[in-house]
Amino acid sequence: MSHPAIRPDTRTLATVAHTAFFLLLGASVARFLLRHPGEPRTPWVLALSITLALLYVLGPVLGPSLGGTPGGTPGAAAPTPRRRLLWLGLVVTTWVVLVVLAPSFAWCAVPLFFTAVRTLPPRAAIVLVALLTAFVVTAQLQLAKSFDPNLLLAPPAVAALATAVFVHMERQAQAQRALIDDLLRTRRELAATERREGTLAERQRLSMEIHDTLAQNLSSQQMLLQAADRTWDTDPATARAHVRTATGIAAHGLAEARRLVHDLAPSELADGAGLADALRALDAGPGIEVRFHLEGAPAPLPDRVQSALLRIAQGALANIREHSGAHTAALTLSFLGDQVVLDIADDGHGFTEPRTGAGADGRGHGLPAMRARVRQLGGTLTIESTPGEGTVLSAAIPLEPAP
Repeated sequence: MSHPAIRPDTRTLATVAHTAFFLLLGASVARFLLRHPGEPRTPWVLALSITLALLYVLGPVLGPSLGGTPGGTPGAAAPTPRRRLLWLGLVVTTWVVLVVLAPSFAWCAVPLFFTAVRTLPPRAAIVLVALLTAFVVTAQLQLAKSFDPNLLLAPPAVAALATAVFVHMERQAQAQRALIDDLLRTRRELAATERREGTLAERQRLSMEIHDTLAQNLSSQQMLLQAADRTWDTDPATARAHVRTATGIAAHGLAEARRLVHDLAPSELADGAGLADALRALDAGPGIEVRFHLEGAPAPLPDRVQSALLRIAQGALANIREHSGAHTAALTLSFLGDQVVLDIADDGHGFTEPRTGAGADGRGHGLPAMRARVRQLGGTLTIESTPGEGTVLSAAIPLEPAP
């Protein structure tokens, strides 16, 4: 399962916290070396400082913190990985030993507050922040020459305020993400409902058309032919008249059937327009340039083949517009004698090879529908895509040899 993307505001906050940690650590090292030169504990302090810096850098390598990403939401259902808990324990333990040797390193705990809140559930994070704050207060009182109430009250107040603000921001962000997810889910459900309603309306229209034309014509033909059969021996002239009337009704029904089929065909291919012209007129939306190339000598194509290739091109361009982030799409129609091939290439971000039975984009039924169209015509559909290098979709349909 992939992790959600890191939000820009969280990334900025994490960058500021990491920078502050290394600045405070460097300032503490410099202060110690200036005020305590040549002391026996100096090698230990330097070694622990380097260890703490290396451990802190190792944190992002261990994987996401609570909530699925670095900067995840405190209190999310996903448990914190054990290796990250171990890392946090090592960081805090190293810092505690360092503060015992040199209390001036206590202020490095401020960025650790941020790390604790990001890594642990809210209650555990608050407990750890309270312990770190108590350690900071103790260390500052050791450095002070006399008792200062500010050193006793200011660190807890700052820690409480910073923790409360961050937890509130994260909970607001979590609520916003949940709202966005609900809106997206509602939009998908609404789109699916509209498609179902449109499909039902079209089915109803077609059923009414068939009932009012083809079914009525067939019923009339049946009655006339039955009447002709009954009177064929006794009144041949009347029987022939019935047959002629049935023939006229059959011709009218055939015309109605052809009209229905024509209405179901793509409008871009109406009035004798060729497939090449229809493909050349396709558009993928603003910001995407569509280029069309024709290769080979054009040959007459069956209506089913033209409709299938046009629908495949339209579906591919819709996927490019919605998912690829491409700026250019190229359609190439190639007549290779025994087959016709349609290639659709884009310069988008591509995707990993789709799993069997799923669309390549993981979001719909576009590719399965394309495969079904090509399979019905005895052809093949191939997809070549690499993340960051675009996608090429190729539909090849065999043609019957010319007589």
